[in-house]
Amino acid sequence: MSTTNTYSFFESVEKSFDKAAKFTKWDKGLLEQIKACNSVYSMNFPVKMDDGRIEVIEAFRVQHSQHKTPCKGGIRFSEFVNDDEVKALASLMTYKCAIVNVPFGGAKGGIKINPRNHSAYELEKITRRYTAELVRKNFIGPGIDVPAPDYGTGEREMAWIVDTYQSLNPGNIDAAGCVTGKPISQGGVHGRKEATGLGVFYGTREVCNMPDIMKKLGLALGIEGKRVVVQGMGNVGYHCSKFFREHGAKVIAIAEFEGAVFNENGLNEEDIFQHRKRTGSILNFAGATNIENSSSALELECDILVPAALENVINGVNAPNIKAKIIAEAANGPLTPEADEYFVENGVLVIPDMYLNAGGVTVSYFEWLKNLSHMRFGRMEKRFQENMNKHILNQIESTSGKKVGERDKDFILHGADEIDLVYSGLEETMISATKEIMDIWKDNPQIPDMRTAAYVNAINKVALSYIELGIFP
Repeated sequence: MSTTNTYSFFESVEKSFDKAAKFTKWDKGLLEQIKACNSVYSMNFPVKMDDGRIEVIEAFRVQHSQHKTPCKGGIRFSEFVNDDEVKALASLMTYKCAIVNVPFGGAKGGIKINPRNHSAYELEKITRRYTAELVRKNFIGPGIDVPAPDYGTGEREMAWIVDTYQSLNPGNIDAAGCVTGKPISQGGVHGRKEATGLGVFYGTREVCNMPDIMKKLGLALGIEGKRVVVQGMGNVGYHCSKFFREHGAKVIAIAEFEGAVFNENGLNEEDIFQHRKRTGSILNFAGATNIENSSSALELECDILVPAALENVINGVNAPNIKAKIIAEAANGPLTPEADEYFVENGVLVIPDMYLNAGGVTVSYFEWLKNLSHMRFGRMEKRFQENMNKHILNQIESTSGKKVGERDKDFILHGADEIDLVYSGLEETMISATKEIMDIWKDNPQIPDMRTAAYVNAINKVALSYIELGIFP
């Protein structure tokens, strides 16, 4: 395969949707409704820069589906943002939420700027003005549309958004639920920052624990010992690397836009992060070999390839050069349809983005629930659990006449903190979603890959919601 068709991101999503729709029973009109973006808000607004000039900022917010409310989806800051990309990401959010049983419709937002070219004060003014525009058109609110961080944004931007929303909606006691991914002090939840990367790990681990899948790929069971290549050293890529390494995998290469570093014996993501912070580049990391062209890192010999950067990095041209047995899509849309077809034909397992990187929206759901309940998770039950565990442990020790070691005692007596409950909820979500998708795939031998099975799962759930609402007979 030496050529590749040119698809826009949204067209790629629609192509995958149509491929899966053939394996469902739903009416064509209902399928068209599920696929369509319900609302697209394109805006331009002026912001005064630090040097006194006025810059007109282009921005978007897309609400793909309101079969469940509120809508949910991140906001990205990138000079490459356009309406096609935001529509595609909003669509994926609808399907993603359905797959992991999070009761939101899909949405997405974007501001067309390079955040590196702006001061913190300029970014704050842009973010606050964007929020005001969303409020003006009723495109944000805890029961309407709840943004979150995405590429180029983080806790800081979410704090600006919630503060702006609260100032424009005084007296709204649920205002903190208008956005997720906030700092803990502003109503955020412990575990949200690492949620996407942790979800990628949980989902990949679950697939690697399936004997039939591993046998088919010619790989040993489990995560331990597997060689992993990670593309992207942002929040998601960093935490993917961290959790894979901590559970016994070897992260042999990490790539960023300036290049990649490689060590067959494994790399430590924190050391590389600190090196990049000092030098401005991941290259020339002590004990690692430089790979000047970052895209070449995708073609290294490995068991698991984790593209955790941007879309369309693997296409019909470079797919034949990929040597990984498993591709775990931590980014949104890293593969084109041609790449998908090549991997199906050549027995490479692609764990699809729309399910695998759902850790962020899952924990965002937990944060939203926390904001609406006005209470942190674990506050009521933590001490009760510890007291109950202490009583049980004392009974065991007195009955057996044996003392439990201090390390085991600390583990047994520990009552669940918020982060323990968040991790547990995310793990359960990813395990359940993996099982649902695999069951659909196994029950219908005509379904070619895991991505199509995931889409079938999402389409069925969204279709049932429309029918239950009485919109379709």
